[in-house]
Order: sequence, then structure tokens, then C-alpha cells
Amino acid sequence: MDLNKMIQAMKRDPDYSKMGMIASHLGVVRGTSLNGKKVLGVDVSFDKKSLDRIIGEINQMAGIIKVMIDVCGGRLGVGDEIMAVAVGGDTREHVFPALMAAVDRVKSEATTKRELF
Repeated sequence: MDLNKMIQAMKRDPDYSKMGMIASHLGVVRGTSLNGKKVLGVDVSFDKKSLDRIIGEINQMAGIIKVMIDVCGGRLGVGDEIMAVAVGGDTREHVFPALMAAVDRVKSEATTKRELF
């Protein structure tokens, strides 16, 4: 998982000249659960079909040129990277909401995660 490579790939996109910004997200395993318990790691899996659907739908949002998502499944430890998302589009008014929607939707629609204590 390499956000820099994802961004470089966006720069090679034929529609790169239409992009006014690229925003990114890098999700990592945190050491504390939302309820405050110490986390040793996570078991996580992603549904490829759902990921592809989400990418396609986010790509259809106003002003969005390119969406890239990379995920890492399996047993991950604290600090390991889980998900990288990059969204390129015309303006921040379009790109930031698309980035947030992509991250939220992957977490809610395409991810199964179990924290390990």
C-alpha cells in the first residue's frame, strides 16, 4: 500500500489536467478501541465486488475524475495500514465529500473487521 504510487498513477491519468486537487486517506490499526479497550490487532476482510461498486459510484459524483482504493486484509497489528484512498477531482468542494463518502462506504459496506484484545 503506497499512497505516493497511487497519486503518481493519478498524475498519469489522461484526465489529470482536469484535476485541481487530489485528497487521500490512510487508515491504520489504532491501539485503542472506540470504547477505550487496548487493541492488539484486527482481523479484517474486504469484499472486492463491493469495493468495485463503491469506486464506480464515487467516480460518478460531480467533479470527480478518479478514485483509487487499496486495502490490506487479514490479521493486522497496531500501526499496520488497512486502507488507502485517493480521490482526484476539480475542486475541494467536490473532492473532500467524495473522499469522506468513499472511506465511510468502504467501512460500512465492504469491510468485515474484528478487533483482537
